Order: sequence, then C-alpha cells, then structure tokens
Amino acid sequence: MDKRQFRHDLFSIAIPVTLQCLLQSSFSIADQIMVGQLGSVSIAAIGFAGKFTGLCSTVVNAVVTAASIMLSQYVGKKDKEGEYRAFRLSLVSSLVVAVFFFVLSSLIPSFIMGLYSSDPEAVQVASSYLRIVSFTFVPMAITLMASASLRCRDRAKLPMYATFFSVVLNTLLNYVFIFILHKGAEGAAWATVISQFTAFIIVMALGFRTLPVKTGEKGSGDYGKAFVKILLPIMVCEFMWSLGENVYGGVYGHIGTDAAAAMVLSYPIQNIMIGALTGVSQAAGIMVGKLLGNKEYDSAKWASKKLMVYGLVGSAFISLLIIVSRPLYLSIYNVEESVRNIGSLILLVYAFIAPVKVSNMILAGGILRSGGRTDLTGAIDILGTWVFGVPLALISSSLLHLPIHLVYLILSMEEVVRLFTGFVVFKKGKWMKSL
Repeated sequence: MDKRQFRHDLFSIAIPVTLQCLLQSSFSIADQIMVGQLGSVSIAAIGFAGKFTGLCSTVVNAVVTAASIMLSQYVGKKDKEGEYRAFRLSLVSSLVVAVFFFVLSSLIPSFIMGLYSSDPEAVQVASSYLRIVSFTFVPMAITLMASASLRCRDRAKLPMYATFFSVVLNTLLNYVFIFILHKGAEGAAWATVISQFTAFIIVMALGFRTLPVKTGEKGSGDYGKAFVKILLPIMVCEFMWSLGENVYGGVYGHIGTDAAAAMVLSYPIQNIMIGALTGVSQAAGIMVGKLLGNKEYDSAKWASKKLMVYGLVGSAFISLLIIVSRPLYLSIYNVEESVRNIGSLILLVYAFIAPVKVSNMILAGGILRSGGRTDLTGAIDILGTWVFGVPLALISSSLLHLPIHLVYLILSMEEVVRLFTGFVVFKKGKWMKSL
C-alpha cells in the first residue's frame, strides 16, 4: 500500500464514519443537555438508563464488529458468498440480542434501575425512560449491521446521511417534547425512538440494493464456524467490559445522586471524544482487514502504525480543548454549583486519560481484531476491567470512601494496563492472519 492509497482509504472510510459517530453520539448529548434543564435527578436518571441501554448496544456492536472483520476480508478476497453469509449470520445474531434486551427493559425496568441507585425518584424517572427507549433496540441493530456492510463496500456516506437527518429530527423533537409539551425525560425518550426509526428507514431505503444478497455460488469454507470463532470472544469481551461499566455506574450512583449527576454531565463530552476518533478505529479495522485478506502483511503493519499515530495526535488535541472549555460547557446545565464543581474535576481526569482510551480503541478495537484473533483482544479487555478496574473502583469507593473524581481516576488505570498489553501483542505479530 502506497501513501496515496492509504490516504484515500483513510479519508473515504474514516471521515464519513467519524461524522456518523459524532452525529450518533449527539442523540444522548441532545437528551442530556435539554433534560439537564430539569435538574440533577433527571440528569442522573437518564444516565442510569443510558448505562443499561449501553449494555445492549455494546453487545450488538460486538456482533457488528465480528461482521466487519469478516466482511472486510471477504470484500478484499472478492468472496461474495462469504460476504452474504457473514452478513446474514450477523443480522440474525444482532436481532436476537436486541429482542432479549427489549423484553427485559419492558418487563422489569424498575428492578433494573434499582440496581443503579437507591434514590426512589431517580429510579422512577429512569424506569420510564428505559421502557420507552427500549423500542429503539431492534431498529438500532438492523441499522448498525447495514451500516457496517455499507462501509466495507466503500459506501460509508449513506449511513452518515441517515444519521445526520435523524439527529436534526431528534434535536427538534427534544425541544418540542421537553419544553413545549412539558413531557420531561419521557419526552426525550420518545424523541430518541422516533429519530432512531427514521435513521433505520433512511438507511434501508438508500442502501438496500447495496447490501449483500445470496449469489447462488457455493462457498468454499465453513462460514458459520469462522463467524462463531470470531464472534464469541468479542461478545464475551464486550459484554464483560460493558458489565464492568455498569458496575462503575452503580458505584457512582451509590456515592450519591449529585455525584452520579456530575458524572453524567461528562458523558456528552466523552461521547464527542469517542465519536471523533471512532472513525479512525473502525477505518483501522476495515483497512487493515482488507490488507490481511490480501496477505499484504508488511503493508498492514505499516498502516497500523500510521493509524495509531493519527489517533494519538487527534485525541491529545481534543483533550486540550476539553480542559480549556470545561467552565463554559458546564454552565449550560441547570444544576447546583456543587454538581458543576464535581463535574469539572471529572472532566479534567477524563482529559488526562482520554488519549490512552483512544489508543486502546484503535489498537485493540480496530487493528488487533482485524486478523480475527478476537480471543487476544478479549483477554486484554477482561484483564483490564475485571482484574484491575472493578476491584479498584470498589476499593476506592466502598473502603477508602474517596470522592468520585478520584475513584474515576483510579479505576481508569485499567486503560494503561490494556494499552501496555496491547502493544506487546502487536509487536509479536501473531494477530496478523488471513481468514
């Protein structure tokens, strides 16, 4: 791969995907900023519900990640039957996950939200929000799978257009439901549902003809076995990682509602940071996957190093912006001054650790997975979260009773462990495989 081809692939994949991820993250940003005018309880409640819906989207994204790995390599090999079968298996798997979480959220939302907080008012608001937002799970799963397929076929702009339109609609509906109809958090939930269904309809309308269809050809490999071999480690890994994030949410909630609200205030900024660099991460998986599918191992390693440098530089720049703009950002919320002060400290910690988080996204989430060795990345994530992160969170909060920003700083050391381990795996080169 020469430099010109590298830049072409980077910009044709990474920029549309980055814009789409930024727009997608604004779903929660618009909700949280507008609901933020209703007070700390509503902010904390949407944060609790967001943690559980995040568990669903994380598992669905695990399926999508497995699909992207296979689709990118099959596209590189021009194996149309493999592309079709990988897409079909992934779509069915993601729908099973989405339906499972929909049933839980519909039947026992109060029980689920009670795990995050002991504040009855916050639990009630969070339960109502979760029950409504659960209607987005199925269309979200289909949209994510279709978007992954379109990106691997160099049609990344189509899902970006759909997301742009749905985000504009979501913002308008938020204003109407919250401030004109005075529906509060439930209004924000309905705005999200309508907008997500709109994104689903647009993606299917624009990209249906481009999605993989049955070719009539006979495959030369056991596609189902290959899919399961890639998917299971990712699904276990992502579920355990997200479960760890939900444990963190429970830790924050039991420190206090004000502390939990302050943490939620940081989520929009976190989403912007992650969204801004997710495009590089997903581009890394697709670009390196195609090179590995073609057995261009030297080019794959060269491109990987370039992508990691770009991600590090970009995340460092955004961290500086976060540090400078913290006071202005927090001023838009209608919360107590004490909550703003806590939120400012949390954002400072996040800015410090963000470049490490982003490097992990690109290295473990994109590059190392592109060769199908998802067992390696799964082990890295579980090691970081459950051997380091969760014990540190429980010790610092329950035994040492530290303030939330210090708890967050201490548990974030899991990211350093992940990055160090990921670099060791990268240098050994065993992840570079052609399926």
